[in-house]
Amino acid sequence: MAVVNDVDRERPARVVLGKLGLDGHDRGVRMLARELRERGCEVILLPTGITAEMVAAVARDEDADVIGISILSGAHMTLIPKLLEALTQTGGDTPVLCGGTISPADAARLVEHGVRAVSPVGTPVVTAADMVIEAAATNRRQRLPSGGE
Repeated sequence: MAVVNDVDRERPARVVLGKLGLDGHDRGVRMLARELRERGCEVILLPTGITAEMVAAVARDEDADVIGISILSGAHMTLIPKLLEALTQTGGDTPVLCGGTISPADAARLVEHGVRAVSPVGTPVVTAADMVIEAAATNRRQRLPSGGE
C-alpha cells in the first residue's frame, strides 16, 4: 500500500473522481477508484451527469487533494475549462487530472489551461493511479506551512 508521503500519514490522500456532463461510460473511472482505494486513498466517486460547479463544490467541501475527471464524450474542451473556472470561483486550487478520448493537441491545450496531467484512452489503471497519487502528494506538500516538514 502506497503512502503519499511521510507528512500524509495522519490521513490518506483524498481524491474526487467523476464524469462531467452526459458521459455515462464509467467503467474506467470505477476501476481507477478501486485501484486508489486499494492503495489506501479516500475516494469520493461522484455519480454520472454532474456539472463542473458540483465537482468544484465537492472538492472544496471534502478538502480534496486532487480531482480526476474521466471524459469520453468529446466535450473536454468545453467541460474541463468550466471546471477550472468553477474551482477558481470557489477559491479552490485543487489540481485537476483528466483522462479519456483526448487528442495530444487537446491535451496540450488543457495543460496550458491549468490541467495537471492528461491520460489518453488505454493508459493502464496503475499508471493513472500513480499520476493521481503523485499529484495529491505534490499538492499536499505545497499546502504545508513554511518549514512545516
